[in-house]
Amino acid sequence: MTRSPGESATLSVRRQMWPLYAAGFTTAFGAHGIAANLASETSDMRSSLLYLGVLLALYDGAEVVLKPVFGSIADRVGARPVLIGGLLAFAVASAVFVVVDDPGWLWMARLGQGAGASAFSPAASVLVARLNPKAKRGRAFGSYGFYKSIGYTLGPLLGGAVVWVGGLMLLFAVMTALAVVVAVWAVCVVPTVSPLPRPRQTLVDLGRRLSDRAFLRPTVALAAATAALSVGVGFLPVSGAAAGMGPVLTGAAVSVLAACAALVQPRAGRALDSGRLHAPTGIAAGLVITSVGLGCAMAPGPAGVVLAAIGIGIGTGLITPLAFATLAASTPEERMGQTMGAAELGRELGDAGGPLLVAGAAAVLTLTAGYAALAVLIAVIPIAAARGGQSSPPLPGSR
Repeated sequence: MTRSPGESATLSVRRQMWPLYAAGFTTAFGAHGIAANLASETSDMRSSLLYLGVLLALYDGAEVVLKPVFGSIADRVGARPVLIGGLLAFAVASAVFVVVDDPGWLWMARLGQGAGASAFSPAASVLVARLNPKAKRGRAFGSYGFYKSIGYTLGPLLGGAVVWVGGLMLLFAVMTALAVVVAVWAVCVVPTVSPLPRPRQTLVDLGRRLSDRAFLRPTVALAAATAALSVGVGFLPVSGAAAGMGPVLTGAAVSVLAACAALVQPRAGRALDSGRLHAPTGIAAGLVITSVGLGCAMAPGPAGVVLAAIGIGIGTGLITPLAFATLAASTPEERMGQTMGAAELGRELGDAGGPLLVAGAAAVLTLTAGYAALAVLIAVIPIAAARGGQSSPPLPGSR
């Protein structure tokens, strides 16, 4: 059967996207797979919560600082070399820990992994946008988010299994092999996407663009979604334990959250591309659903935990692909890396800020109050956006 040129081009793009999906899985698996098993390796680490906290923070801390930097570099030299270089840096950082075989080097390994992820994560987002026409970016970002969510979901489980078989050293060896395989795959499959000519940009120009509603609204939505997701993963097990649920049931509830987010993202992206979903409306609906999910977490008993997991998963699954498609549509092609890096910074701040807000309110009042505080904060976002008017350019599916 002979394929038309259009079908062949579509198949070629799909083939080029697979290494990008694998890169998204790698950064998520690297973040959660190792973080969930750091404390299980040695008694020394369990006896020093401060050291464990530093190890957990190094990965995200490197991403907060470096993602905008590498996003701008991707605009300057092209996203493909930044993607491949970041994957190789991630592999080297993982391999050094395996070779040195000294737990004292853990902090350096995590910092190096975070730096590598800071490069290949925004570069992958840039390539998702550049390799797909605007009319298909919703589906592309939805699929990218799906595989990233799979990494978040399976990371603690697969990482725990690997640590059980061969310890933390084997897990770092697996991460080394994974990053190398994805890097080689990208070299073979991902095409060179040349950087576009960029008009001179001053700091004032950058400030104006990043403070424009077209950037702020989807970025704030992404930060809110990531904050809720982090709170769900971190605190729903606490609520489950208080409700008499065992570790297996609370783990299943968290898996339901991640599964809902993973399943909704591709569907939301396809609905955007086909015109069945208006992007601002979908983002607002996702924020409301997320807020309702956090409200369900306030209810006593297992039902509240399960409903919260479903609500947070569906809400964040709606927000993520629509927000990234909005950012891609409103960004000049030659500044795509800068925008994606800055948006990823917003997500990392939400990842840290959400748990801090809930934990702070729980310390002063109760965990229920913490859920309420974040739920109200997220519910206010679409109201504020509606009052602010609309300045973003139209998106596919926004008519």
